[in-house]
Amino acid sequence: MNEPLPQIRKHATYQDVLDAPPNMVAELINGALHVWRLPSPRHALAISRLSAELGRPFYIGEGGPGSWWILNKPELHLGEDAVVPDLGGWRRERMPEFPDTAAFDLAPDWACEILSPSTRRIDLTEKRDIYLREGVKHLWFVDPAARTLEAFENRDGTWVLIVALKDADDVCVAPFDAITFELSALWPD
Repeated sequence: MNEPLPQIRKHATYQDVLDAPPNMVAELINGALHVWRLPSPRHALAISRLSAELGRPFYIGEGGPGSWWILNKPELHLGEDAVVPDLGGWRRERMPEFPDTAAFDLAPDWACEILSPSTRRIDLTEKRDIYLREGVKHLWFVDPAARTLEAFENRDGTWVLIVALKDADDVCVAPFDAITFELSALWPD
């Protein structure tokens, strides 16, 4: 099923993000407002399952090192941009206290975008550039339709592909390489 293209308004402000309908995701990217529907079921499942795979060992510390804040759909205020990755993670050594704010102004150490037809172009271009500019160290792209995961590392201001996985490959990828899980855990069948 094809998702509708996002609504885009140029020369937007953060007030436009606040005024977006509550059933939509709104982002301010390079001065343009991007508004799209909430994720499809496959998209939402991938977010939920990846969050579960990483949450226990890295957030809670069960079967892994702990010491991370891992969040679904955190709103990030990065420079003039307001973006919402599907998942974001901060090492607690960089963010020892969890903020009591509506959004984060500290870029995450890791961001993950679940690709969909409506967000693919923005995720792979403009948002990737924003994450690089703001010093995000690790960026993952998960594609539920293609059943793939591509992981990048920021090396001296350049995204370097560190691994491309597919189907049921084992995922043991930085910054979460202390554990291994099957990529197929993110798919519905």
